[in-house]
Amino acid sequence: MDSGYGITVLTLFPELVREYFRTSLVGKAAERGALHLEAVDIRSFARDRHRTCDDAPYGGGAGMVLMAEPLAAALDSVDAQARHVVFPTPSGFPFRQDDALRLSRLDGMVLICGRYEGIDQRIVDEYVHEELSIGDYVLSSGELAAMVIIDAVYRLREGILRSESVREDSFQDGLLEYPHYTRPETFRSRSVPEVLLSGHHARIARWRREQQLIRTAEKRPELLQHVQLDEAERKLTESIRTKERDDE
Repeated sequence: MDSGYGITVLTLFPELVREYFRTSLVGKAAERGALHLEAVDIRSFARDRHRTCDDAPYGGGAGMVLMAEPLAAALDSVDAQARHVVFPTPSGFPFRQDDALRLSRLDGMVLICGRYEGIDQRIVDEYVHEELSIGDYVLSSGELAAMVIIDAVYRLREGILRSESVREDSFQDGLLEYPHYTRPETFRSRSVPEVLLSGHHARIARWRREQQLIRTAEKRPELLQHVQLDEAERKLTESIRTKERDDE
């Protein structure tokens, strides 16, 4: 197993993050020493008795912005200049499985949880290595986005999950995952596909690959541009896409 991967989250709501650490698989990984987890309260570094960490934006406009001084002090307290700092934000680059894999190969990361209208840009300029977006929508809580990134990253570390579980995830080979079934064999007149009951591993593998291609062609056809297909697979995916165009 790898030595512990360090995850530090800077947040205005540390208990929200700590509860996630306590109740999820990430907490169990920390108990085994595979991860080192820390939630840092940005308010602890505020300079006034009200623990103020936000203010109105220069130039006007709605909302508040997290101030540079307490956030910088919080970052300095965890030696962020020597670590990899991630800022989850809707204006960041799309977060993909490849990014999760890349981040999992580091020694750890620091995540800054924004609130309100975001954080002072000077913090981004001085500390942040990358800005990542988990989707084309806006959340009120940077903590939620940070936990999504953490969950996608830590599970890829050696020794966290069984290697076969990771290999069969959606996106690991560029395709969506195939459908899964378990007991009972028949549920409300819907039966498990016969091939999965056959015990024929080669047939099962072919069926699963076909299902991956079908799902990807139907739901995320753009992913197929980056996947190597043989002639039969190319014809299968093209027939699905042609049918969908005809149905429109």
